[in-house]
Amino acid sequence: MWKSVRRAAMATVHLVVAAAMCFGLYLFVTVLLIAAVGTLAVVGCWLLPEAVLLIRRIAGAKRNLTALWTGREIPEAYTPMTGTLRERLRISVQDPGTLTDFRWMLCYYLYGALLALALPLWPLGLVVDGVWAGVLRRDPVVLPLIVRLADTEARWSTVLLMPSPKARLARRVEELKETRADAIAAHEAELRRIERDLHDGAQANLVALSMRIGLAKRAYDRDPDAARKLLDDAQTQAEQALTELRHVVRGIHPPILTDRGLVGAVRALAAGSGLAVRVEDGGLDEGTRAPAAVEAAAYFVVAESLTNVAKYSGTDRAEVRLARTRRGLTVRVRDEGRGGADESAGSGLLGMRRRVAALDGTFEVTSPAGGPTVIDVELPCVW
Repeated sequence: MWKSVRRAAMATVHLVVAAAMCFGLYLFVTVLLIAAVGTLAVVGCWLLPEAVLLIRRIAGAKRNLTALWTGREIPEAYTPMTGTLRERLRISVQDPGTLTDFRWMLCYYLYGALLALALPLWPLGLVVDGVWAGVLRRDPVVLPLIVRLADTEARWSTVLLMPSPKARLARRVEELKETRADAIAAHEAELRRIERDLHDGAQANLVALSMRIGLAKRAYDRDPDAARKLLDDAQTQAEQALTELRHVVRGIHPPILTDRGLVGAVRALAAGSGLAVRVEDGGLDEGTRAPAAVEAAAYFVVAESLTNVAKYSGTDRAEVRLARTRRGLTVRVRDEGRGGADESAGSGLLGMRRRVAALDGTFEVTSPAGGPTVIDVELPCVW
């Protein structure tokens, strides 16, 4: 009985909030009428985008309320309201999400006041269920109806607020535009890094090598010992240039990935990180390998994460988990350091996010103050 009372009370609170929101929408009709009249009169056309933005916020609040009751999130799919006034007006009218929100509002005017049906059930439920369940030990029959009303309200809201396929497609296109821009920016930054490494490292060593060989040729006849010393220096310079070139090549695509696969490359990376790193391969040592681009992205995420652990975390222990899933490859890097990782602080997190987004993957960082810091990456691929 008490369980039914608590559940009915929670349902009533949900319905009260829903009814309050419905009453607010009744008042919001005035704003919509003013925006519509102002738009038709041209002089107030700036009101329409603002009204649509306000509708989006109201619908977002309703999505959160419904998700709180049902435990299932309702996705949003809106075209960003940016640009000139003319562009914002066009988005306000043509965005499929606007039509979805207006349809929900019109229906919500009717079913948003289900609280009126729930309140009369309370005195009846306390009397009937109090005897039926409290005294006779039977299942309550009236109070669960309040819960059903809340479930009905949430179910209708879920159906009406769910983005249409057209809206989801439009939002997906926007996301792909953003990830494409990030991928291009990351690619340009990578090209600049390679150019800088070649110019400042390998090219400088090759120029010095050429100069030493020239000096050795001039000194060969008159001072063989000096020429031999210059040739020794030239050999050292050549070895340094080769080292720089190998470093650049590893930055483009680590050869160890091709030779040993992702698990072997990550284990080698962990062994050379100076940290006590536990690597779980999740069965990746066996079976088909992921595509080269996916392996490279996973490798660089682990490499950058371990570098951050060594530089910022204040701990010497970390954990790397690689796992093959039905949809792709997942990577988790965890440390028990001080936490507080910030993407805007130049720690490489933004670069990792862009590299993952370029492959249509997901990148999540959890790093509360005091730790732990957890980086979760999912890279889609076909095995």
